[in-house]
Amino acid sequence: MGFGVSMACAVGALVAGAGVLAMAFPGRPEPWPVHLLRRAAATAAWGAAAVYSLGFFAVLMSEQEFGDGADSIPAPACRDGFDPATVEGLSHHRSSYLPLRFDCVREDRTVYSSDSAYAWMNGASASLALSAALLAIGAGFATELRARKAAVTS
Repeated sequence: MGFGVSMACAVGALVAGAGVLAMAFPGRPEPWPVHLLRRAAATAAWGAAAVYSLGFFAVLMSEQEFGDGADSIPAPACRDGFDPATVEGLSHHRSSYLPLRFDCVREDRTVYSSDSAYAWMNGASASLALSAALLAIGAGFATELRARKAAVTS
């Protein structure tokens, strides 16, 4: 289900991206800069949602695997794919959905991440969300500037 949500968001980003590309063709709506900013904001927002949902469901799946069955403690995400020296002394885990992370904690309080992909997912979703916000603010500013110019000239 998590992959499906992420794919739906990715399709939304592609459709919104096609709307951005459509602005290059004749017959585009006027005022085209405002429409371009709005469509680019939608593209960035859908992209942020796609990346974040992928990481969200990865953390959720790691949480669900913990304590589910005979070989589930300590968390499989903290054991699978790591050498025995890394896993030695594992006591518990910490997870977070904002920012995305699933950290494994040893008895000596040292911490390692169960998956290095959370770093790029956090960075990508944050920068895409920030870009979407800035583009939406820019579209609002362009609309306001256009309305003020129209009020001055009339």
